[in-house]
Amino acid sequence: MSLFWVMIRQLAEIQEQMASSKKVITREKWEKRLNHIRIRKEDMNKLVMNFLVTEGYAEAVAKFRMETGTKSDMDVAMIMDRMAVNKAVRCGNVEDAIEKVNDLNPKILDTNPELFFHLQQQRLIELFRNEKIEAALEFAQEELAPRGEENQSFLEELERTVSLLVFKDVSNCPVRELLDISQRLKTANEVNAAILTSQSHEKDPKLHSLLKMLIWAQNQLDEKATYPRIKDFLKATLENPAV
Repeated sequence: MSLFWVMIRQLAEIQEQMASSKKVITREKWEKRLNHIRIRKEDMNKLVMNFLVTEGYAEAVAKFRMETGTKSDMDVAMIMDRMAVNKAVRCGNVEDAIEKVNDLNPKILDTNPELFFHLQQQRLIELFRNEKIEAALEFAQEELAPRGEENQSFLEELERTVSLLVFKDVSNCPVRELLDISQRLKTANEVNAAILTSQSHEKDPKLHSLLKMLIWAQNQLDEKATYPRIKDFLKATLENPAV
């Protein structure tokens, strides 16, 4: 957060100068500016809590709340219910996941036909994975085909999924990624986002937004100045400016 606002301030100063060449900001001067930025611990704790809640770390939420006194906008039981749905999808138990979503809030699937289709598509994929071919074809015809007739994109997705039948060797199938665990994770994340939205909560942690803002600020500042930028965001170390 502090780096972002320093960059914004520095960018404004440089744009006012309209210099013909890039301004060089030394590491010493940059760190001096950073040291003048003060962020309240309470704000940092809220940021951490938001991340834990959004990502579904129920036990960590309870422990962090007890240790820091930081309040959460969602109780632990709600988080655990949401993550039970997430786990069901990740394990391939899609029918169970649908039941759990409806127990939480039936309107989630009633008002989101795309999400419901993707869950049904995942059910079909799991049937193919378990080599229940007859059951898969029957399910596709009765549950998914009618939806495909109403929506062209659904029809295309259904055709891609059913094409898994054409290849005896899945490794040669152009849509083999549907059988990857990453497909389950993609569906699980979509369900997680829908549940969070229904609970009036952000779909993504605020940390993600802050990181995007930091990257944007650096890109803007790169055009105007040479400064100690962050290249490795995992380590968050400053690079010495190239003179």
